[in-house]
Amino acid sequence: MVDYHAANQSYQYGPSSGSNGAGGGGSMGDYMAQEDDWDRDLLLDPAWEKQQRKTFTAWCNSHLRKAGTQIENIDEDFRDGLKLMLLLEVISGERLPKPERGKMRVHKINNVNKALDFIASKGVKLVSIGAEEIVDGNAKMTLGMIWTIILRFAIQDISVEETSAKEGLLLWCQRKTAPYKNVNVQNFHISWKDGLAFNALIHRHRPELIEYDKLRKDDPVTNLNNAFEVAEKYLDIPKMLDAEDIVNTARPDEKAIMTYVSSFYHAFSGAQKAETAANRICKVLAVNQENEHLMEDYERLASDLLEWIRRTIPWLEDRVPQKTIQEMQQKLEDFRDYRRVHKPPKVQEKCQLEINFNTLQTKLRLSNRPAFMPSEGRMVSDINNGWQHLEQAEKGYEEWLLNEIRRLERLDHLAEKFRQKASIHEAWTDGKEAMLKHRDYETATLSDIKALIRKHEAFESDLAAHQDRVEQIAAIAQELNELDYYDSHDVNTRCQKICDQWDALGSLTHSRREALEKTEKQLETIDQLHLEYAKRAAPFNNWMESAMEDLQDMFIVHTTEEIEGLISAHDQFKSTLPDADREREAILAIHKEAQRIAESNHIKLSGSNPYTTVTPQIINSKWEKVQQLVPKRDHALLEEQSKQQSNEHLRRQFASQANIVGPWIQTKMEEIGRISIEMNGTLEDQLSHLKQYERSIVDYKPNLDLLEQQHQLIQEALIFDNKHTNYTMEHIRVGWEQLLTTIARTINEVENQILTRDAKGISQEQMQEFRASFNHFDKDHGGALGPEEFKACLISLGYDVENDRQGDAEFNRIMSVVDPNHSGLVTFQAFIDFMSRETTDTDTADQVIASFKVLAGDKNFITAEELRRELPPDQAEYCIARMAPYQGPDAVPGALDYKSFSTALYGESDL
Repeated sequence: MVDYHAANQSYQYGPSSGSNGAGGGGSMGDYMAQEDDWDRDLLLDPAWEKQQRKTFTAWCNSHLRKAGTQIENIDEDFRDGLKLMLLLEVISGERLPKPERGKMRVHKINNVNKALDFIASKGVKLVSIGAEEIVDGNAKMTLGMIWTIILRFAIQDISVEETSAKEGLLLWCQRKTAPYKNVNVQNFHISWKDGLAFNALIHRHRPELIEYDKLRKDDPVTNLNNAFEVAEKYLDIPKMLDAEDIVNTARPDEKAIMTYVSSFYHAFSGAQKAETAANRICKVLAVNQENEHLMEDYERLASDLLEWIRRTIPWLEDRVPQKTIQEMQQKLEDFRDYRRVHKPPKVQEKCQLEINFNTLQTKLRLSNRPAFMPSEGRMVSDINNGWQHLEQAEKGYEEWLLNEIRRLERLDHLAEKFRQKASIHEAWTDGKEAMLKHRDYETATLSDIKALIRKHEAFESDLAAHQDRVEQIAAIAQELNELDYYDSHDVNTRCQKICDQWDALGSLTHSRREALEKTEKQLETIDQLHLEYAKRAAPFNNWMESAMEDLQDMFIVHTTEEIEGLISAHDQFKSTLPDADREREAILAIHKEAQRIAESNHIKLSGSNPYTTVTPQIINSKWEKVQQLVPKRDHALLEEQSKQQSNEHLRRQFASQANIVGPWIQTKMEEIGRISIEMNGTLEDQLSHLKQYERSIVDYKPNLDLLEQQHQLIQEALIFDNKHTNYTMEHIRVGWEQLLTTIARTINEVENQILTRDAKGISQEQMQEFRASFNHFDKDHGGALGPEEFKACLISLGYDVENDRQGDAEFNRIMSVVDPNHSGLVTFQAFIDFMSRETTDTDTADQVIASFKVLAGDKNFITAEELRRELPPDQAEYCIARMAPYQGPDAVPGALDYKSFSTALYGESDL
């Protein structure tokens, strides 16, 4: 040892703001910052001062005895500075300046100042502690100085899982005592009063020294003395505390406890290497367990979604038509429910499944694990193929539904028209066969015969007039058959009956005419007026029947133009009514003239016109009917016109909203493409901006809902076209779903970049540099680089990939990493993964094997007992369940093969 001499100087103690010192004193860090305010009032508390004196004295002597000396009174024995300098030399392993041996006060002050200078050189600021106070034996300043030395040389360098000093020492105690019952270390005062924590620390590292199960929590003095005696006897840790002082103090002195506990830490520092190895294994196993949970979640979600698609596609592919419009409209309503209620959650599930898959793959890459390969049939491509099949079936299904509704509507209209025409025809033919078969001409007079002939001619004229109606009935029946009308059998039966009856009427008419012609020579005259009446009344009657038929005819239109055409035709018909009325008056005048002549010539008439059954009463009755039907037709056409005008309003209303929403969605899609390329700032800022942008898109959803409501009204009104817009509801829905999916994927990409940055330790500046380089060479802003663009980017970052043999080989190697599928494009995510692998390091199988070897005590195998002792319970059991038995020549019962297990974690073999 050297002689000590000192100069008079005053110091402060606390965290250094500049130098690290030879011993790394600048790393006192946050904990020393917390100790800036030394509570000198509490220091002088008698109970705490007593504990500190004993503890600090024992701690100093544990080091001074290495130099063959010790102290008795901590505030007296350091006053001359000699033992203080000796203590610093022992604990630092460095030489201090030569001390001064004089007995004068100035010599003592100079020696103390040299010691304080040395402490300050280690990066410690001594607050309000001067050499004079130490030389004068100031108890609180002396204890404060010793506590500063303990912090710097015994506690500061303690580091556990990225925490240091006090926090590191506390975490170390918590980790070591966690398996022990009745031990819960939360601080360095009351957590140690019952003595169990001290015994647990010793038992954890030297279980043969402590019978922990025999200790009782309600006997703290015995527990404390047992720990102190065992530590002093077997661990060479001097007794620094009194059990009675700790038990009888409400809150034991924290600094005394920390000083004593730090001695345990340093005594067991040899076990720290095993703890570090265990921590590494725990970290690796935790990553592996999390990845397995993510894989299981993906498999479950993919299976559920594929099952839903499998069940839904047959329903959408079912093209069995229904018999009525009501049944088909119910199918359409079910399809609307599917589009509004059932499909949107599945769209979200599909998007979330892709995001989960990408996140899992990113985590596997970052943890140096092999890529996740889903079960057969559950790949993302399988889901996309199934979804594409679903959407194809969905598109065809909606088109089929609308076509079927149009077909059934057309069928109902035709069927009603068939029934109406058939009823009119059947009413006309009623009794005609009996009339034609009647042999009344055999007993008739000549005048009667002539009348019968004329009557038959009139009938033939009427029969010919009905030919068109029969042809129309047959044509309508044929069309109903071609359109697959569900009641075609009844229609065909009725049509066939009408045709057969018509053929019979034709045959009977021909037979009757031949019979009348045989007796025609016997006929002399015929009442010309009756004949004229019959000839004009028959077509007029037929015209009125046709007019009534047309006025009662059903109509179906889809546009205002069509209804206006019908109204125009109806107006044209009404314009012919005055001429028809004049024709009616003329016909009735012929009848009146015949009666006048008969009366004037005393001709006895039978009471009816022998040439026709159309009486003036019939003509007047039908004319009145026509007059009544005209205003009804006016009303029906006006109602339909109002309906079509309402439909036109719905079309324009939908078109107005669609022409706003459609371009808005297109604009947002283009904006997302630009944002993903032009984003600046930190990844967190980009993520926040994207999420805010996503919320602005979601806030636009009410406009889409309004459009859905308008589309619902259009569907309910059976409006099938809209010339005012090119956008359909299907286009809007698909665009909206693509917009939500695109923004979600963009957000997921930034989240994966953050995950990559954090896991690989890439700084924000590096990430921005990578983004700037990538965007600079992405000339077309497509989000991917071609081979030549990627090569130029690598050259700009300093890679030697020039056009020579060595440069080409290096470039081909890099391309095989960033483009394993040989697509000819390098995405930004692949670029970031490559750059992160080039600039950072990750855990490897060899590192994990080395860590297991430390836990196994350098053996080639490890036992279940060692795993349970060194690892947390769940991860220890995880390893035991998956490790194969060790088969080496040095195997013992229960030996486990940790090498193959570690290799399997990184995909180099199967578990």
